[in-house]
Order: sequence, then C-alpha cells, then structure tokens
Amino acid sequence: MPLFKKNRYSTLRGAARRGIPAGLWLKCKGCDGVIYRSRLEENLQLCPECGYHYPLTAQQRIELLTDKGSFTEMDGDLDSVDVLDFAGTGIYSEKLKASKKKTGMTEAVICGTAVLDEQRLALGVMDFRFLGASMGSVVGEKITRLTEFASENRLPLVIVTASGGARMYEGMLSLMQMAKTSGALAVHAELGLPYIVVMTHPTTAGVTASFASLGDVIVAEPGALIGFAGPRVIKQTTQSELPPGFQTAEFLMEHGFIDRVVPRPELRRELSLLLAYFSGALHCENAAAAV
Repeated sequence: MPLFKKNRYSTLRGAARRGIPAGLWLKCKGCDGVIYRSRLEENLQLCPECGYHYPLTAQQRIELLTDKGSFTEMDGDLDSVDVLDFAGTGIYSEKLKASKKKTGMTEAVICGTAVLDEQRLALGVMDFRFLGASMGSVVGEKITRLTEFASENRLPLVIVTASGGARMYEGMLSLMQMAKTSGALAVHAELGLPYIVVMTHPTTAGVTASFASLGDVIVAEPGALIGFAGPRVIKQTTQSELPPGFQTAEFLMEHGFIDRVVPRPELRRELSLLLAYFSGALHCENAAAAV
C-alpha cells in the first residue's frame, strides 16, 4: 500500500544517520534519480541515466578541450578593483575575495593558448562559480587581449561562455566591455580568422549581447539556458505568451540562432573537426591569394 511504501530518499537520509559520509549521492535535476557523485565525476559531470549536463569548472573544461599539458595561461595576474566602492548588496571587494578563495581563480575567465589534436588555438573559458561569471572590466580586458593575440598570431579563437551578464558592481565600466570585446572580434573577423563559441548553461544578458553571439560557428550544450533578459521581463515587455522552452539551446537552434547542439562527450571531436575545416579553408584562401 502507498502508505507503507518506503521512500527511496528516506533510505539515503537514514544511511547518513548511520554514519555513511554525507555528499555521496545527489538527486538529479533532470530525472529525479539518485546518482553517486563519484559516478557523475567519472562521466564528465553528466547524469548516467538522463544525460543532464551539470556544470564543469574552467579547469575541467580546459582539460576536456585541449591536449594534455598544452594550455598556457595569459594575463592570469589581472585583478578586479572596486573603483566605485560598491556596497549596495554587499561589499564588492569582499565578494571578490570570497570568489577567489572558492574557485582558486583570479577572475571569472581563464584565457590562454593551447593545442587540440595538433592544432594551435587561443582559448577562453568562463566559470560561473566566480560571481556568476559576470563580465567586469578584467573579464572584458582578458577576452579582448586574447582576441588581439589571436589576430596578431593568426590563430583561431574559441571562447566557452557561461555568464549571468554584466557585473553590476562596476556600473558603466562593465557595460563598456561589450563594445570593447566586440571591436576586437571585428578586427579578428576582418583578417578572415575563425571564431568559435561554445555556449554552456547559462549564457545570458550582456555576454549574449556581445562576444557570445558573434561566432562564425556557435554550438551549445544540450538544455543550456541562453538569452538576454529573463522570461518574466520579456513577457511584461512584449505583453505576449512565450512558447515553452524558448530560451533553451534546442529552441534557439530550431530558430537559427545556434548552429549545433552538441552533447559534452562529442564536444572535443566537434571542435577539432571545426578547427580542421577552418584551417583547410584558410590554406586554400592563402594559396589562391598567392596565385
């Protein structure tokens, strides 16, 4: 009878009371199943039952998308400064310190050069754990410098995005990064160099409205939330009913904003193939120009 049916989650709570260490299991956000954390870690942070994509850290993402030991970081010593002495919803300088301690990073993005299947590239990876990967002055500066380095050295550029948008603690200075990063990417595009964007959950607001949407090819992980404003704001502004799942990667691919939705286990191979394709196209173009 339902009244006497044992709940499977009560068993987990009982196990914890019997001295089994906490945190061994978690309830999947996708299928409500119970997953061993160790199994999740072994499976690229994917639910083994439903494939729900849990976030990766920037370091894990770099390891996934580059050849072992090939990544060399650039501008890792750049630090954000509380120029506005912001104390609206907490002291900004204290939040920066807490994020650095939590993540082991100096900012919300790691930039550098790497090799993937013998193909050299410039790579930037955002990490949502650091203040929601919000785009402040340093994030914008690091991405701009990375793009300029890729242009000067004629390298393909790959940026993995995950962000809640502009960093409100820096006011107008954070919004200026949208134009700065976009300007650097315009020069990169004029040189005929490839720029690939990998959108992960979530990619929103000012990042979506700038460098995240300017890729020659834009791919996204399954189920990623991608958009500018939230559903409630959009509904109030447009005064219209919104279709279900309209800000998911799958919906946006159907409507032409994203080129491909690529599951995480296939992402490395997909990126390698794209780089090889663009490299071949560049060789053909250079050969034609020489003739």
